[in-house]
Amino acid sequence: MSAVEQTPIRDGELMAAIDMGSNSFHMVVARMEHGEPRVIDRLRDTVRMAAGLRADGSLDAERRARALACLARFGQRIAGLPTARVRAVATNTVRQLASPQTFLTSAEAALGHPIEVVSGREEGRLIFLGAAHDLPASREPRLVIDVGGGSTEFIIGRGLAPLHTESVQAGCIASTLRFFPGGKITRTRWQRGLSEIGVLLQQFAEDYRESGWQDAFGSSGTTKSIGAVALAMELSDDGITPAALAALRDALIEQGQVGTLKLPGLVPERTPVFAGGVMIMEAAFTALGIERLRVCESSMREGLLWDLLGRAGGSDPRTASIDALATRYGVDRAQARRVEATALMLFDQVARNWKLDADAREWLSWAARVHEIGLAIAHSHHHRHGAYILRHADLAGFSRQEQELLAAVIELHRRKPDKSIVSSLPLRYRALAKHITALLRLAVLFRRARRAESLPQMQLAAGTRSLRLKLPQAWIEQHPLTEADLQQEKAPMAELGVKLDLSGK
Repeated sequence: MSAVEQTPIRDGELMAAIDMGSNSFHMVVARMEHGEPRVIDRLRDTVRMAAGLRADGSLDAERRARALACLARFGQRIAGLPTARVRAVATNTVRQLASPQTFLTSAEAALGHPIEVVSGREEGRLIFLGAAHDLPASREPRLVIDVGGGSTEFIIGRGLAPLHTESVQAGCIASTLRFFPGGKITRTRWQRGLSEIGVLLQQFAEDYRESGWQDAFGSSGTTKSIGAVALAMELSDDGITPAALAALRDALIEQGQVGTLKLPGLVPERTPVFAGGVMIMEAAFTALGIERLRVCESSMREGLLWDLLGRAGGSDPRTASIDALATRYGVDRAQARRVEATALMLFDQVARNWKLDADAREWLSWAARVHEIGLAIAHSHHHRHGAYILRHADLAGFSRQEQELLAAVIELHRRKPDKSIVSSLPLRYRALAKHITALLRLAVLFRRARRAESLPQMQLAAGTRSLRLKLPQAWIEQHPLTEADLQQEKAPMAELGVKLDLSGK
């Protein structure tokens, strides 16, 4: 089973994006019209996953059940949509789980589609992508803030591209629970919360101020609710201002209880998390010197739709991330190209029998381009160094599971493979990882000399769990080192579950 093949999305086709936020789960269903996604349905449920996150990284039974029930409803709405037209992502709360895969296995079964976990910075990129398509065109840099249930993202970008992206562990649910225990709001507790959140923001506030922006926008329900209350209380008629936030803070402290807040424009479902959201926003205004923040209607779910279009239409941001990573770590581009070309030549011979699609071919291409990034640290165990980089780097466009897949291939591409690395991947990636690794290992072996030289005509035939390689007998006799390498490769291949046979012709 390979990764999902992406083909261009045509007019009239349906697609869906699911955002499993820490406060609410959202799904948008869109139809492709004149090259753009036109939203035709929206579903939303206030799950409040962050409220069920325990200190040990487990999720309480009630929140887990609510999450799975919500995903089952979403799944019914998009039943029949091909997986290539659905993107579902989980954010901060799932990132914080001690065993996210345990939850995701049940969640994917409920939804009927794979679910990706994205990093805070990738979340920010998707948020900005959605917001940028909703805002009027501008060449000037913009600031977008998204206060979620468990984290808050800050993005400065120009056009459709983010320039700076940061994510902090402060969300409206987590902050309300942490700074107002028992639901009691006091001035002392408010100041303590402002100070602690301010410390988090100071890590990047100066850089953001120096970078600058022309206009600031807020996406997500927190910004919308603050904007609605500020308008209803006649504190501002154009977005959110420092004076409006100060007045809201004083009103919240005066009322004193999270659960009994009564403010014009505040809907009941936002009441339990409103105080934490206002506090985060006030801290952001102070740290970044924001004078006015306007509400943006689009956010990450719309960004997912546009990202889905990009992946399907040949403008996949993951390719640019791979090339940037290769540059950053000084990869020998000539050698990488030789290995890539050889690997793809082998791929084309076995793709049909191994049921590998165009998307799988791209994964092999990406792996070949960065298989030596670990050399920037040390030659010894460079496959492990490279895997570490791929697991922990900020790679735009990649989910955490996708980075794990790429890291696994790099770690397994030389020396004796550790089978536990494959078994730790999501089930849908395991066969793909083994197949890509086997082809990459052969390509690296044939390009061991690290020079431009012609390879012989070779035939590679694939069985379900086997590879049969045929080479000209005369060439084998003239290349004893390669023959020895191929003979030694049989044992590592067997660890991957692939029986390698070598013969002359």
